[in-house]
Amino acid sequence: MSVCLLWLGLSALWQAADIHAAVTIDQVTLTVLPASNVESGTEVIFRCEASVSQSLSQSLTYSFRLLQDDQVVYAENISASVMEHSLSSVRVSNSGHYKCSVHIYNKHKMSDVLSLSVTGLQIPTLKVKSDIVSEGEDIIATCSASEEIGSLVFYFYENDLEVKRVKSNGNSVKTILTTQKVTEIYLRCAYIVMMHSNAGFSNKSNMVKVIVRDLDAITPQISISPKGNVVEGDRVQITCMVKYPSDLELYLTKNITILHKSHTTFTKSLVVRAEDSGDYVCKAEKGSVQKKAVYTLHVAELFSKPILRMSPEEVFEGDRFNLTCSSNVTSSVKIGKADIKYVLLKDGGRIKEDAEYEDTASPATNGKYYCMAMAKEVNKTSSPHDVKAKVPVSAPVICAVDEVIVGKPFRVSCEAESGTLPINYTLLKTHVPVAHRTVVTAADRAIFNVTFISFPEDINTFTCRAYNRGSSFSRTSEPLTSPVIVPVSRPVLETKEDTISEGSDLTLICRVQQGTYPITFTWYHNRVILRPSIKEVRSSEGRHVIKAIKREQRGNYYCEASNYASETKESDPAKIDVSLALWKQAVIGLLCILLLVAIVIVLIFFCKRVSHPRRRKQETELSVKPSRPKSGDPMRISLTLDIEDNTVLNGTPGVMGRNVWSGNASGSDSDDPPDEDSKLVQPQEVGLCREVPVTKSIEHHYSVQHTEVQVSTPGVLEQADGQAALEYAQLNNSEQGPA
Repeated sequence: MSVCLLWLGLSALWQAADIHAAVTIDQVTLTVLPASNVESGTEVIFRCEASVSQSLSQSLTYSFRLLQDDQVVYAENISASVMEHSLSSVRVSNSGHYKCSVHIYNKHKMSDVLSLSVTGLQIPTLKVKSDIVSEGEDIIATCSASEEIGSLVFYFYENDLEVKRVKSNGNSVKTILTTQKVTEIYLRCAYIVMMHSNAGFSNKSNMVKVIVRDLDAITPQISISPKGNVVEGDRVQITCMVKYPSDLELYLTKNITILHKSHTTFTKSLVVRAEDSGDYVCKAEKGSVQKKAVYTLHVAELFSKPILRMSPEEVFEGDRFNLTCSSNVTSSVKIGKADIKYVLLKDGGRIKEDAEYEDTASPATNGKYYCMAMAKEVNKTSSPHDVKAKVPVSAPVICAVDEVIVGKPFRVSCEAESGTLPINYTLLKTHVPVAHRTVVTAADRAIFNVTFISFPEDINTFTCRAYNRGSSFSRTSEPLTSPVIVPVSRPVLETKEDTISEGSDLTLICRVQQGTYPITFTWYHNRVILRPSIKEVRSSEGRHVIKAIKREQRGNYYCEASNYASETKESDPAKIDVSLALWKQAVIGLLCILLLVAIVIVLIFFCKRVSHPRRRKQETELSVKPSRPKSGDPMRISLTLDIEDNTVLNGTPGVMGRNVWSGNASGSDSDDPPDEDSKLVQPQEVGLCREVPVTKSIEHHYSVQHTEVQVSTPGVLEQADGQAALEYAQLNNSEQGPA
């Protein structure tokens, strides 16, 4: 049972969810009747209609909202799909952009924007509290447009001229208008709607006439007694009166000063002086209305304003000065010159009751002096005279403002520690004036430009002279003393030798002839600075040592010198050559010797290889030459081939060969001379292939004494070979004897 109830409950919920989900708002339409552009006062009906689709036919609740410029102006929850809202009499304030929204369950939809434009403003109504007012009295006016709604701005006009504008959150406003004119005025008003200023101004209201009455009753009168000539010291009575003193204020003024104030008639008494001459005004004031009367008073001088004079006009401390006070009698009928009494004052205190004062100028006498003249209760004070004793100028001090460098311009200042301005300064060189300056303010200084000095000692030739009361009272300073910087001269780079062995230390000496210490030296190698080589020394020379110099460090060296003169000078370059180290030279020499020996060995070996085949060839071509042996020695045949190279005069090479048979007395290699039978004989024609009988054992000895090989022409070679064969046959024949 409980399960069934649960099922029914869930089913109901699902059905409700299905119902909600099945509702959709198709369209919301907003219309306005009779039209979107209407005149003011027309009845307008807004009609909002919702088109809804739903799955079940049942009653729905529609929540309608009517909005004007995104502000809700009307809302209604109904069961109908159409809502109407009526405005019985629209005004300009009802103009705007309207929209209608509809809510059903969780569905929401908005209509398109509909514009309503209302034209025409109500004519306002103007009322005043009283149409008859007195001069200066306020006018209370009320302007209203009872049918308008919204915030309005009201404009008030006086004789068609705008005199005031007032903002109001309602359709009516009350204000106060003030007028100063004694006449009839005509008032009107108009308005605009603040939120719809494009609607323009309304028509002007009805015209209200207001009469402004003149307040002659408060017009004052002024009188002064005695009348006629008034002289300083006379007492005068000034009376200010009004006929109807009711609710008003009465003033007596001179220039912008109020002398007296009252609510009724009054009299002012005073002893006048010459400065009391002028216009006296009696003014009556009620509200914003003012009435006045003017009287001009002329007061003649009894005596003139005293004048304080000082002699001399300027004094220095220690000088005597004199002060004199004097005044002239103007009205001789009233007083004489002896009737005027004088009092001298300093800084407000009396110093002497006399017209003259004498003293010695000093800091104690400095101050403001003035005098006062008195006669017949009239006191007159002179203008103040400032007495300040001038201070004589002290001996000035001369000093250099800039660094002093020989050959360059610099500035010097001349200044006295004490002395009243203005002070005149003169710069002197060797006691001759060269420039002048006048210092008139404490912030100013006497600065002189000096072109240059040639030597450091020239600095002491400058002095300065100052005076402030005449050249005869001048003071002269001590000579100028200041450090003088001498620029460095062109440096010279020195080295012990131009060529140095690799691995040795190279010392570079940079020397200048002149220049103020400290001097900074810098060394360069091939235009590149040597680091670290910048040295600041208090000497005229600087040294830089290159340890264990290398071959790549050869080249051009130079140095630069500079000091506080900020002028750098460069030396001429010095060329340094770096030779090889001794051990490297020895190694190279040894290597060269070894290389030469190797070359010789290779050449010898090559020559032997080339000459060995040629020798074999020559030995095969040798002929055997028998020699007559000595008694008791075996026969020994020795073959000698001499080849001589001859060169003809025309440079054509020729070869001549000759075969010589020589016999030795013995088969040994002794140097015994041969016998006569071994001499050469005339050759005879014999056959080249003739056999030579040998009866004894012969020892063949082949000896090559001399060999020269030279390329020759074939003809010459053939001739040489024939000649050799002929000699060979002749020798054989001579040895055999006659046939």
